[in-house]
Amino acid sequence: MRPPSIFEHASEGIFQTSLDGRYLAANPALARIYGYASPEELIADLSDIEHQLYVKPGRREEFRRAMEAHGEVVNFESEVYRRDGSKIWISENAHIVRGANGEFICYEGTVQDITERRRYQEQLERQANYDLLTGLPNRNLLADRLDQAILRAERLGYFLAVVFIDLDGFKFINDTLGHDAGDELLIEIANRLRACLRGSDTVARQGGDEFVLVLNDHYRTNSIISLLERVLMEVGRPVWLAGREFQVGASLGVAVFPQDGSDAATLMKNADIAMYAAKNRGRNNFQFFTRDLNRMAEERLNLETAMRAGIEQNEFLAYFQPKVDHRRRVVGVEALARWQSPAYGMVSPDRFIPIAEETGLILPLTEAILRQAFAAAARWPALHGQVPHLAVNLSPKLFLDEGLVNRCATLLREAGLPPERVELEITESVFLGDGERAVRLLHEFKELGVALAMDDFGTGYSSLSYLRRFPLDIIKIDRSLVTGIEHEEEVAMIARAVISLGQSLRKTVVAEGVENAAQFDFLRYQGCHEFQGWLFSRPLPEQEFRALLERGGQC
Repeated sequence: MRPPSIFEHASEGIFQTSLDGRYLAANPALARIYGYASPEELIADLSDIEHQLYVKPGRREEFRRAMEAHGEVVNFESEVYRRDGSKIWISENAHIVRGANGEFICYEGTVQDITERRRYQEQLERQANYDLLTGLPNRNLLADRLDQAILRAERLGYFLAVVFIDLDGFKFINDTLGHDAGDELLIEIANRLRACLRGSDTVARQGGDEFVLVLNDHYRTNSIISLLERVLMEVGRPVWLAGREFQVGASLGVAVFPQDGSDAATLMKNADIAMYAAKNRGRNNFQFFTRDLNRMAEERLNLETAMRAGIEQNEFLAYFQPKVDHRRRVVGVEALARWQSPAYGMVSPDRFIPIAEETGLILPLTEAILRQAFAAAARWPALHGQVPHLAVNLSPKLFLDEGLVNRCATLLREAGLPPERVELEITESVFLGDGERAVRLLHEFKELGVALAMDDFGTGYSSLSYLRRFPLDIIKIDRSLVTGIEHEEEVAMIARAVISLGQSLRKTVVAEGVENAAQFDFLRYQGCHEFQGWLFSRPLPEQEFRALLERGGQC
């Protein structure tokens, strides 16, 4: 032990602690650092250093491991709690005190409050890595983020997009209204860009009126295009500066890893080249560095424009694919959207449904198909004493709309169609995100009187739990479990198990994608209830389906 005068009057904290984390001795300086009036109060109150002192869990264990390995710690920096709950940073130097026979006696050391130094370091790091005006990452941090994003894209196999953004009209505002207004505009645009992106993405300020986006984890270019459209829309919203309303646009250049470059420098260069191509195309647009992607983006944008007009002009039609029982008699039907475009001809749902979901057009499109399908179903004649039930697939995107149940109820009333003749098909992705809200909507649909079906059963990771927890009446075996069922034993085993499970849970089991007699025979002998596929009928326009019913509904 040091002489009492040194121990009592030292300006730095001095301590002795036990192996299990109790204070054995402390000087007045340590008590002041930790917010106690006296060493005695500190020793009495801090009886569990591991859980009471260190902010980071496990930090005391790291202290002990370092002591065991080296017999001492030097400049051991930690964030700790003071008595009032506030946090400070300390630096510890300590060693093990042993007895004459080498036995452990205590840990002994000193403590310094380094909070101000840490704050100064953090300030310097922030100045080195962040733009002082907007708070966005600057070039230095962008370079590190981009390198990390490339490594992640290589590991996961996803697309990575680097987007170079140059504001259109910034120079005019800066020169006309002054630098303060220009700075205000840059801050507003930075906030809008932040709001467009996910937490895993990066928006950085390159300098001046130039920004860079790093977009991670995209598995198709359509989702990148959709995000770029949103960026253009957000940047283009009016902004108030010096009491006046202004609008600016943006020219966006896009380079995609790996086809447009395998390293950060190449991706940045090619995104910059593409940005100048966007300016040359008239500004306020985006251009990909790769010609093929530009062609796809242009085609998609044209298709989206045509879709908006097509919904307004009733170009989308409800087609009907029959569902049959084991005797091939029509017992139900699924309504499917079809688009006969004057410009593009018959457009496949594989092309227009993803665009509708990404742009929000899925809501008016679904409403148009529901209105047609409900009105048609209300006119159908009974077969074998029963009118065929109508199934309609609901996109998970629709479950973001609070008015979904009321809208369906209104359309049913308008058509004069009883709810019990309707099945709404959902996929398990409905429950991703706000699952509790989705479950509430499902119960509201059940109260309305419609039946609920789990579509694509057998393709998700947790479908079994959904059957138990949610109010489902029907399960549809995904076509991937039907294709090859007649000659692949593993596929047959899975299908057999799904059918047996559905029967045990008293669910109606529907097989979709039935294309040949061997598949049909296998499924019906296993006890499947209903069947759908090209073996029985392709999707039909309403008049052709009605004619099928009038002929007796035999497929």
